[in-house]
Amino acid sequence: MNAETKQALYLIADEMRGMASLTDRFEESVYAKERAHKLMKLAAKLAALVDGDLPSAEVEAIFDKRPWFHVSPIIGVDAAVFNEKGELLLMQRADNATWAMPGGLAEIGQSLAESCLRELWEEVGMRGRVVRPLGIFDGPKWGSRSPVHLINKVFQVECDDLTPHPGIEALDAKFFARDALPEPMNQNHSGRVPIVFDMWTTGGCYLDLTDSAQMELDNHQRPD
Repeated sequence: MNAETKQALYLIADEMRGMASLTDRFEESVYAKERAHKLMKLAAKLAALVDGDLPSAEVEAIFDKRPWFHVSPIIGVDAAVFNEKGELLLMQRADNATWAMPGGLAEIGQSLAESCLRELWEEVGMRGRVVRPLGIFDGPKWGSRSPVHLINKVFQVECDDLTPHPGIEALDAKFFARDALPEPMNQNHSGRVPIVFDMWTTGGCYLDLTDSAQMELDNHQRPD
């Protein structure tokens, strides 16, 4: 099974899990809840078949716990820190040795900007201030390999001290020019980083623009 097929199946399982969670939370009918639980088991079985390493019962247990118990896409936040030469700060991740912008998942109780600054501190030991957004990226549109639907918000962060001090989640952290990016780049970041350079240069903010004319929309909520 190739990577694209696995990713597509992961997202199908995640959508099924989200539908099951939503039904279980808001439906009062015992029959609806039973169908929700069955759908959750099917989603876990599908994810287990794709993964190939965990039995479906273990995947189901993971699905029932936070942060997998959600009904909307997961939000990730990345910090874009530039130095006086216009170079971008990248960290080499400890889990897979790929290079990426410092970032992680937003947490309940913190704003997106606060979560971004927390991740910057935890991963590369730098304090800063968020000055503006640089982009909002829909993971599936950008070849994300996350097993869940992930939306990434990138913020420009200014730091008085531009000396990184990598934490336990990073092997290294350095500033890189656009035409001298390190290898291997993290797949989830390789497409976003050039656009981040563009937005920093032009003063813009990237959005995945779309048109409802190209969308499949249900009619059950429309009046007759």
